[in-house]
Amino acid sequence: MAKRRLLLMLKSLDIHPYSQLDLLSRTTTPRVLGYLENRRKVHEDAINFCQDVLRKKAVDWQAICRNNLSQDSQPIHNVDLVVTIGGDGTLLQASHFMDDSVPVLGVNSDPTQVQEVEEFSEEFDATRSTGHLCAATIGNFEQVLDDILDDRRTPSNLSRMSICLNSQLLPTYALNDALLAHPCPATVSRCSFKIKREGHPCSPLVHCRSSGLRVSTAAGSTAAMLSAGGFAMPILSQDLQYMVREPISPGAAYSSLMHGLLKPDQSMVASWFSKDGVIYIDGSDVSYSIKYGDTIEMSSKAPVLKVFLPHHLLS
Repeated sequence: MAKRRLLLMLKSLDIHPYSQLDLLSRTTTPRVLGYLENRRKVHEDAINFCQDVLRKKAVDWQAICRNNLSQDSQPIHNVDLVVTIGGDGTLLQASHFMDDSVPVLGVNSDPTQVQEVEEFSEEFDATRSTGHLCAATIGNFEQVLDDILDDRRTPSNLSRMSICLNSQLLPTYALNDALLAHPCPATVSRCSFKIKREGHPCSPLVHCRSSGLRVSTAAGSTAAMLSAGGFAMPILSQDLQYMVREPISPGAAYSSLMHGLLKPDQSMVASWFSKDGVIYIDGSDVSYSIKYGDTIEMSSKAPVLKVFLPHHLLS
């Protein structure tokens, strides 16, 4: 039997704030500097631990740094499993290079420690990645990996979002959300949108002035959408949730249409009416410029992402 082929995608050790310790040493207390250096060391130890585990297994593997990937990088193929080591951001970035043929396992390299959050609460926020989609830490990585390699654990299909700009499909599928907004957060975003089913309108045309329009998947509904007043959706839902951010005087006729759901057979078609705009996909790292008159269509008609999820998300 051929060996399984694994790809490790690693959060970089040379990222802010780790890469700016010399600068921070002139402006930050030794206690905070010690904390930041410890975060770098914990992540490095997690990478080394996972690699040591893989050396004991009958698998072929290679590691790449997420910082070495760009929107022009080739899709991930010819592997049986992608393992991300970092947090949700590392898994999100990996998803942008994956179709529905390869599953991914997230390892949260440095989970938030409640006692540290309390200890540093008067100086800064010591909260780290929640690792919402990560099924493993160094504490259970080997067991989770063995379950996967022995086919005792199966991945879940997470719905993603496809985005078309002027009828052209963008190459990046959103796992969390997409935000349409002016590049300056203090500038009003102007757009109109309607919901379609099988190409036919099934909602009124909604005109809005706001700070942007966000559309999220089920996986992304516990992130910015929830913080903005949305609701958490079942992780395996195929619906999309949308919300107009900070609408300006929407009026009674439109107020109920500022927030809602798109079913799997529906899409949202938005027309952009500001001079400048940006489509942000899963945060700020992936973005596409838009201009006055552009049309953006969003739907869940996208390849799913196969993810090994934490058990508590499925219960």
